[in-house]
Parts: sequence; C-alpha cells; structure tokens
Amino acid sequence: MVTNQAGDHLFDVLIIGSGAAGLSAALRLSGKGGQIAVLSKGPLTEGSTFYAQGGIAAVLDDKDSIESHVKDTLVAGAGLCDENIVNFTVENSKDAIQWLIDKGVNFSLADENKPAENSTDYHLTREGGHSHRRIIHAADATGKEVETTLESAVKNATDIHLFEHHIAVDLLTTNQHSLGLNGAENRCFGAYVLDLSNHLVERFRARYVILATGGASKVYMYTSNPDISSGDGIAMAWRAGCSVANLEFNQFHPTCLYHPQARTFLISEALRGEGGKLILPDGQPFMQKFDERLELAPRDIVARAIDHEIKRLGADCLYLDISHKDDDFIRSHFPTIHARCLELGIDICKQPIPIVPAAHYTCGGVRVDQQSRTDITNLYAVGEVAQTGLHGANRMASNSLLECLVFAKSATDDILGSWKKVPPPPSAPQWDDSRVTDSDEEVVVTHNWHELRRLMWNYVGIVRTTKRLQRARRRLQLLKNEIQEYYQNFRITNNLLELRNLVVVADLIIESAMRRKESRGLHYSLDYPDQQPGKPQDTVIIPGGPS
Repeated sequence: MVTNQAGDHLFDVLIIGSGAAGLSAALRLSGKGGQIAVLSKGPLTEGSTFYAQGGIAAVLDDKDSIESHVKDTLVAGAGLCDENIVNFTVENSKDAIQWLIDKGVNFSLADENKPAENSTDYHLTREGGHSHRRIIHAADATGKEVETTLESAVKNATDIHLFEHHIAVDLLTTNQHSLGLNGAENRCFGAYVLDLSNHLVERFRARYVILATGGASKVYMYTSNPDISSGDGIAMAWRAGCSVANLEFNQFHPTCLYHPQARTFLISEALRGEGGKLILPDGQPFMQKFDERLELAPRDIVARAIDHEIKRLGADCLYLDISHKDDDFIRSHFPTIHARCLELGIDICKQPIPIVPAAHYTCGGVRVDQQSRTDITNLYAVGEVAQTGLHGANRMASNSLLECLVFAKSATDDILGSWKKVPPPPSAPQWDDSRVTDSDEEVVVTHNWHELRRLMWNYVGIVRTTKRLQRARRRLQLLKNEIQEYYQNFRITNNLLELRNLVVVADLIIESAMRRKESRGLHYSLDYPDQQPGKPQDTVIIPGGPS
C-alpha cells in the first residue's frame, strides 16, 4: 500500500515523530503485513530521546516492587495521577525493558566482567522521588543508546519507510474536508507535510496516524530540549479537534549546565542520585531548608528551591558538586557529562558544576486513553505529546521513556486489533499556496520567536501569579494575530510552522494555568499557595468550549 503520485503518499500507518515512542511503535507494527511511514523533522535521531541521560524506571530488583514504584509515582504526581494508568505502566515496565534488551540495547552491567543473564545483572541507579534503585541505564547516555539501537532496527525493516527532514503542517480529518457528514464520526487519515529538502507540501494519507512528536519546552527561553520540541503534535491535534489536559504542568529540570556554549546541556539527575550535592556560590548546602529528602526531592521542589536561592542572592547560577567522589567512579558513571564539562574547562572531579533550572518536560498534552486513542478516530498520541494520566502534576524521574515504550505497545496492539478492518483513507485536496508569496521579512518570525519565549519565561515560569498570567495572555494575543496574518500571506517554512505551533501551545498553557486556583506539583502560584481540598481534577480544555 505504498504509492507516491504527484506528492501523494499512501500508507497503512503514518507515524509523526522518530524518538523512542515513534520508532518503537514502528518496530512493533513491522512484519504485520502493512506499510509504515515515519516522519522526522530533522535527522532521525534528533529529538529528546537521543539526549536523555539518566535512564528508564522499571521494577527489576527483587528488593523492589510494583507497589513501591506505583506509590512513588503517585506521590510525585501530587494526587493528580490516574492510579489505574500508573499501575498499567509499572506492571508493563519489565517487559518493556526486556523488549529493548532483545532489540540490542546495551545497558550498563552491575559487574562489567559478568555478562547479563537476567534483569538483576544490570546496574540500577536511583533518582529523585524513587525509594529504590530502579533506574536501568547505559552509563549517562541512555537515550542515545536506545535511539541509535532502534534507528538501526528500523533501517533494516523493509516495511518501514523513513522520511527525514519532513515536518507535518496539519492533520487530515474527515470533518475538516466535509467528509464526515450525516453524523459520521470524525476520522484522521493523514497529514499535510512540508518536505524541507524542496520546500513542497505533500499529502501523506494513512489508515492510522500516530503522533509521537514530543513536548513543547521550546516555548520557554531556557530549556534542556533540542530545537525541535515545539509542541507540533499538541497544536495540530488541538486544531483538528482534540481536547488537551494539564498543560499548566511544565517540568523544569533543576540542573541544566550554565555555560554560554552549552545552553541546553543537561546534568543528569542520576548525578544527584549518586551523591552529588547542591551548593550556593559560597559552597554552603541549602536543600535542607526546603525538603528533608534534600537533593533527592522531586524535581518541582528542587527546581523551586534553586530558583528561590538564585533570586534571593541575585546570583547567575548555583552549583552541583560531586567532586568528593572517587575520580574513577565519576568518569565511569558519567563519561558524557565529564567529557562535555571538561571541553568547557570544568573538571567535575575537582570542581562544582554551575547549574540553573530549565524547561524540560511537558506533563500535559493531548488527552488519550489506555490504548493511546485521542478524541478523533484512528488518531493516536504516544510519549510526551500525550496526557495519559501517568505523570499527574509532576513527572517522576525516568518515567518518561518508560511511558513511550509502554504506550507505543498499547497503541500498536489496538491498531493491530483492527488492522485490516479500517478502509483505505479518502482523497484530500492538494496543498494550495497559489495566493501566498515568499516572505521579504523573515526577521518577523525570528523576532516573534524570541518575544514569545521570553514572555513565557518571565510570566509563566517556575513561580506564577495571576497578574503575570494576565499580562502574558494580553501580550500573547498580539503575537497570535501577527503570526496568523504572517501564516496566511507567506509561504510556510520550518521556523514559521514551529512558531505557529508554539503560540497555540503557549495560549493553552496560560489558559490552563489561569484555571487552576491552587498550587500543586509543577504549578506554583503565589496567589494560591495551597492545594485545594478534596479530590483534584484534571484541567481539560476542549476545542470550541468555554475559555
């Protein structure tokens, strides 16, 4: 079912995104009699998965338990996790890790001289919020090991077709093209896609579509994420008619390297798990003032503590120190961090690492069920783009890659259950750019891009107030109007598409934050510093609903 006529591609499944969620979904569908397309905005490996350092949380040690992992996740999620989803995810964690091992992922061993015979032979580390060592990892470059292994596997699959340097513009739905009349359900059957190599927009049609586009942390000025994390899947799903939830919960990683030549380099939480200490510029520890768990408190608490001390002192950054550990231990456990810092003149064996918080993970997203199904038939969302109920108000460390793996399987199991029952996708009109021109002022996009990200950082960041949110919403409305006018009049580019998506997500984040009249997890408001009593509710926004 592979055709390509006049820019019209036809497949069984279209997967938008090429991280752990997208590639594992493709591999689970491979060999089942269909043809799968995978879109990547840049090179196949360029995404958040590739840069993930810490590892994957899973119950692998006999001293650990599913109940303990579930409890830790629920506590970190500040009462907003879906307990059924948490149980489902954790119960499937061991099988997800075994699947990666079977694919060839080389995790770090407990004893480098002894080959692994079962899951207990791998080295497990501990991170914030976890009560046990349960983070399986590949040194401090777990994401790179996972991504490159999966990339090699998909390149060897004859039924998986890879399209690098392709960015989706908008989803194709029956409602959008008046094909869902007479009460028929809204169905997704593909996407318009910009080929960045020739700047032409083509149609990719499919029986099923899986969004695996990652998060939206690029909406903030400082982020640990790569440039592609621009909320594309969330924005496209919203425009197509999907509801979103809990977008006020934006996780700021406490420890991003503070250096002008490495603005997005993350210092893994595992470094604190192995004894790293957070200190002030004068060398004094400070976490004892904020939480009895010290450096191993959940990320929201640690990030707010660092933010508070930076503002109190007027400092540019604080420091993370692991120099008290043995040099060989540091180099063997954190080779990537050690090497990168050394390139920048920082020897972490002898001196502390300058750090600041940075936007890291989008805990909310497109609402899905346990099978990763969205509000639109045949449209699935997997990974950071989705709101499954696993993370609640704060994602616990190393649960993200686990979520990608578990829900990629649940999505593909659901697809395979109706594999050949879904009819071929309907036709769709070609992309029409006959009434637009090439831009003569690309600087407008650049200017709006920087203004949007600075606005979000200043007014919708780690600590919020109602006045800040109102100010952000007023200024954002002007940006929305400018960007929409620009989009309607000029030919699309990668930067324009990302800006268009970011402003949608920024608007949804602000709206979500204004609706939550309490402080919970990652959403901290000076006007509402306490949690509301009773059972907390998700912040759900429905297209066309009340604003």
